[in-house]
This record gives sequence, structure tokens and C-alpha cells, in this order.
Amino acid sequence: MSTDDPKTLVSTDWLAAHLKDPDLRIFDASWHLPTAGRDPRAEYEAAHIPGARFFDVDEICDLRSELPHMAPPVEKFMSRMRALGVGDGHQVVVYDSAGLFSAARVWWLFRLMGKTDIAVLDGGLPKWQAEGRPVEDLPPVVRDRHMTVQRQAHLVKDVTQVAAASKLGDYEIVDARSAARFRGEEPEPRPGLRAGHIPNSRNVPFGDLLNADGTMKDPAALKAVFEAAGVDLAKPAIASCGSGVTAAILCLAMERFGKTDYALYDGSWSEWGMYNDLKVATG
Repeated sequence: MSTDDPKTLVSTDWLAAHLKDPDLRIFDASWHLPTAGRDPRAEYEAAHIPGARFFDVDEICDLRSELPHMAPPVEKFMSRMRALGVGDGHQVVVYDSAGLFSAARVWWLFRLMGKTDIAVLDGGLPKWQAEGRPVEDLPPVVRDRHMTVQRQAHLVKDVTQVAAASKLGDYEIVDARSAARFRGEEPEPRPGLRAGHIPNSRNVPFGDLLNADGTMKDPAALKAVFEAAGVDLAKPAIASCGSGVTAAILCLAMERFGKTDYALYDGSWSEWGMYNDLKVATG
């Protein structure tokens, strides 16, 4: 049974079969933690899936914010997509060079903008290359395409909303960071942040949602990971992480097993860990 779903996740087989579809648009949305010392754009220019455009997570964002890669204003998103030749009527597939890491952030961002014809490539560039599939170093041929956007405000939460949820317990706050970072036993990759987690949040490290080859677990297994972490799936969920990137993997996982009442805390720990007046839990 194929698990391909052009609105959530598609396999390398699916992408290979659709690679020449005229209305397919592919994004390389590779991004790395500040400590990684990697240049995703240079890596993209050296080798990418044929026809892929580069989605710069750190530029297609709200540069007015001091927080990293916050969701961009609607107008900026539309203008950047038009310049990249992506618009209405296109099926988008997004991948990254880690397997499944930053691509889900772009999937969530498209959904925030009301665009649902977008899927993440399961296993990403590593799986594509391991299977001997083609890559190129050519820039894509881009033609302007009109895009209409309808922002879905319910898919994103700010710090005030998350603080209320932490206090009231009417949402499940789910943190995608590693267990050691969640417990406050490991320093944050960004300097100046306190260690620990949002009070009353649960920990579902994003790696627990992936198979050994970097692909995503099947929907039943994904749901079991959330339940094992003590997440009450009867409540709406808010996904959080370090800076709003891997939290989107939680959102993708929830969508895969049929839970649609989720939102992403865009500021995530980059914001919460910065303000001393916000309580921090450890352990």
C-alpha cells in the first residue's frame, strides 16, 4: 500500500514518476542549526534534484523580527513565490539535505498561507541520492506565476497564547527538541537562552518520529509516539522546538495520523528561553 499523499508526504518513487509534470514545483529547503557550520545554498548550487528552486528559510521570513526565521508577512511570501515561479495550480514538493528536518517548516508555512497542495519528500535528498536518482547543478528556469494567499491564523500561536495555554492546560504543548535539551541538561545551540522547557509541555523529540533511514514512520506508529509521551490527543496541540523548524515535523506527523487541531509556536524556545519573566521547567 502506498502512503503517498500530495498534501503531506510523498516517496522518492512518486517524485521520480512526476518529475516532468508541468505543474510540479520542487523546493530545496535545507537549513542547519547555527552550530553546524554548513552553507545550504552553496550545497544546493552544487547538487539538487532537477528543477528544484532554493527556499531560503532565513530570508523568506519576517526580517523585522529579532527572532530567527519567523513567518513572513503575506505580501513578502507572495512576492518571493512569484519570483521563484510558484503559484496557484502548482503541486509543490519540498525536501532537505538532512532527510526530514527543515522541509516540514516550509510545508507548514505554505499551509499557514492557505496552500495545501504541498508535500514533503520522505527521506529527502539523502534517500534520493542513495537510490542513484539524478541531481544537477543548473539553475531552474523560472517564469512568474500569480499566487493567491489566505492566511490561516489558527495554525500559528504567539508567546501570549502559549503562556495562557501553559497556565490553563487547555492545549497540549508538545516540544520537538531532544530529551536532554527539554530537561535542561544540555545547552541550547543559540547563546543567551535559558535551559529547560515550557511548564506543562510534553516532549516528543522529532527523531522519535523517523525511521533509521530518515523517512517518517507510518501514521499508526506516529500516533503511538505521541501517546507514549503522555500527549492527550483529545486536546488541541501546540508544537514547539528551538526556533520553529522541527516543531513543524510534529505538525506534519499529526496531520499524517488525522489530528488537524494543531498550531505551531513560531517563536518557540528562541523566544521563551530569552525572557526571564516566563517560567521555565527542568527535569
